[in-house]
Amino acid sequence: MVTRRKLLKTLSMLPIAGSLLGTEWLHGQSTHTEILKTISSRNFFKELGIRTFINAAGTYTSMTGSLMPKEVTAAITYGASEYVNLDELHDKVGARIAQLLECDYATVTSGAFGAMTIGLAGVISGMDKDKVAQLPDTTGLKNEVILQESHNIVYTHALKNVGVKLITVKTAAELKKAITKKTAMLWFLHANTDEGLIKHKEFVQIGKTYGIPTFIDCAADVPPVENLFKFTKMGFDLVAFSGGKGLRGPQSAGLLIGNKELIMAARQHTPPRGHTIGRGMKVNKEEVLGMLVALEMYLQKDHEKEWQMWESQIKLISDSALSVEGVNTEIHIPKYANHVPSLKVRWDQNIVKITPNEARKKLRDGHPSIETVGNDSEIGITTWMMEPGQERLVALRLKEVLSNV
Repeated sequence: MVTRRKLLKTLSMLPIAGSLLGTEWLHGQSTHTEILKTISSRNFFKELGIRTFINAAGTYTSMTGSLMPKEVTAAITYGASEYVNLDELHDKVGARIAQLLECDYATVTSGAFGAMTIGLAGVISGMDKDKVAQLPDTTGLKNEVILQESHNIVYTHALKNVGVKLITVKTAAELKKAITKKTAMLWFLHANTDEGLIKHKEFVQIGKTYGIPTFIDCAADVPPVENLFKFTKMGFDLVAFSGGKGLRGPQSAGLLIGNKELIMAARQHTPPRGHTIGRGMKVNKEEVLGMLVALEMYLQKDHEKEWQMWESQIKLISDSALSVEGVNTEIHIPKYANHVPSLKVRWDQNIVKITPNEARKKLRDGHPSIETVGNDSEIGITTWMMEPGQERLVALRLKEVLSNV
């Protein structure tokens, strides 16, 4: 049983008890401004015993993606200050995003994964309310999605969530042969373009020839900025982007852009409707506004200047590593997905007596903590998720670790 004494003892342990629940508050003396000031001064991660780090790895969900600019967080805070009609907000923001991206229509989604699920659901159901409620039971509905075998990665679970069967093919001839009355959609993974024999334009043309919607997943394909326009103009009916990666929007948001009819159908599966498979994929008003502002800011960036900064940051880290005997580096740019200047660091372990995994652990456990990627033979580093100036700390720490300092 909770007694008054136990309750007061528990409250006294809270970091803001003195200002929120202490004597002054109980007597109505604390002001709203004082409360906000107390909350804003709290170091929540320190309170929780969570260590922060320099992100030299990239936009990984496990590392909480990217950091939002203050303008985006301001939009999120503003969104929390008023009530609005959720559908109206999605309508207006969707129209605004479509204008910015020169496409038919758009909607803010619960990440690229959520965009895939509701996008396919909309393709299958259209605006038919009975079909909307029926999914993920696809009995009597088109329930097959065709994709290239090399594109069948773990994230296709977003498609299987809708209740469909995935049909994998290798060639254009196999794709055409696989098309039946059950085929709902053709799905393409941009990150694995080179692993597949069917390229973008041919894939789109097959879809148009057979009257089947085409969907391309571009989750991690910003930058370059051109990709935000490229694929809808190429003819893909639906395109998905992650919002919390290169766009630096809310980590749990994304974009679905393309055909208005299909996107309006996809919206039938999202809140405030509660009888759908997308009910749990809610995008609140704060995230909708945050995603809009993130996109506006991204489009206004000096992308060439930002690229030059990334190149100079990578070179600084590379030069620092190369100053250690036995170390060699490779500066590279992934062709698809996470298309930014990146660094691979390798070394002769007869000279530098530490393994890449041990070095990565030292970087993680040191001060400051630095997260990198890599494997048994190398360390991988990017700088595009760093705050300016952090590249110097990374360069210094990497040299220290490789020098066994």
